[in-house]
Amino acid sequence: MPALPNRLTSADVYRGFVMLLMMGEVLRFNKVSEALPESTFWSFLAFHQDHVEWIGCSLHDLIQPSFSFLVGVVLPYSIASRLTQESSFSKVFVHAIKRSLILIILGVFLRSQYKTQTYFTFEDTLSQIGLGYPFLLLLGFRSQKIQIAALIIILIGYWLAFALYPLPNINFDYSNAGVIKDWEHNLTGFAAHWNKNTNLAWAFDRWFLNLFPREKPFLFNGGGYATLSFIPTLGTMILGLLAGNVLKSVTIPRKKLKIFIILGISGLAIGLILNWLGICPNVKRIWTPTWVLFSGGWCFLLLAFFYWMVDVEQKSNWTYCLKVIGMNSIAAYFIADALGAYISKSLKIHLGENYSTIFGTPYQYLIHGGLMLLIYWLILRWMFNKNLFIRI
Repeated sequence: MPALPNRLTSADVYRGFVMLLMMGEVLRFNKVSEALPESTFWSFLAFHQDHVEWIGCSLHDLIQPSFSFLVGVVLPYSIASRLTQESSFSKVFVHAIKRSLILIILGVFLRSQYKTQTYFTFEDTLSQIGLGYPFLLLLGFRSQKIQIAALIIILIGYWLAFALYPLPNINFDYSNAGVIKDWEHNLTGFAAHWNKNTNLAWAFDRWFLNLFPREKPFLFNGGGYATLSFIPTLGTMILGLLAGNVLKSVTIPRKKLKIFIILGISGLAIGLILNWLGICPNVKRIWTPTWVLFSGGWCFLLLAFFYWMVDVEQKSNWTYCLKVIGMNSIAAYFIADALGAYISKSLKIHLGENYSTIFGTPYQYLIHGGLMLLIYWLILRWMFNKNLFIRI
């Protein structure tokens, strides 16, 4: 399939940056940090290549929000493109439903690898986007006022649903929820409504996920992730949709940048204040409304940076590596998730088990992961040069 014309290049570069962070997990900074415990440099990199335990944010935590945000950013362009092809609203919506189903099924497929049967789970990035995408498309055809109203309803409604869900009683069996009663990251007081695996979303999954065939009954997700997070994830996509509206408008570029920076700083500030006051904690794993605003703030600022560099200043010579990844993000996701183990094993077969210790044992995972990452990119570069782009 040939590359699509009139693409928003900054969105491709931003997406490429996000996917590079995801694929870069193979560099295993945590292993280097463990081997060099006195190095603050590797400790810093290791922290930002992993998710925080509960409250807070690392660079790695911004991967999924950015990917979701960018779905909203490009939607106005996608709608305009399809309508110029004489597609009716009904055809566009049917395509959206098909796309959603493919994303959900692909998410289940990737999570089912190395399982003995299909593993039905819907908390991964692809499934979360798939669950919310039809609603996002409907909003894409509505006015900006309705889009903002929908965002407010989602944030307040989701917050209220968690706040009204009862806290665990004195006889609650924490072992069946996969958490320790006195876990250091447990919140107290009103904020306890958003604790790991004792909240509304966890209770929903205890019912919903057990409707599917399973090897054993679902009791909890080890990371605290939940299906219902697709609702606030839709909020993140709406923020992206609002950004896409600005980008597609006739507003001068400098004013667009100003809007993004103001919205970005505002999102960070509101998120920090809500978390500090205990009104709603900032938790990525269950995608709290505070997380929508806080991570959305970072997304606006990152979009501002890439838009300024690529589309405004036209300084795009350095972006080729990221464009190769960003224009084939689904392929990148699949290569890293489905082919990573095979590529890793093949390297050790052909180069030897100890080839990666050439620069010393502490860096063996870094060398092995770096070579894997290079192979990922070379595959994507070959696809890029051949105009092979996987689109859903």
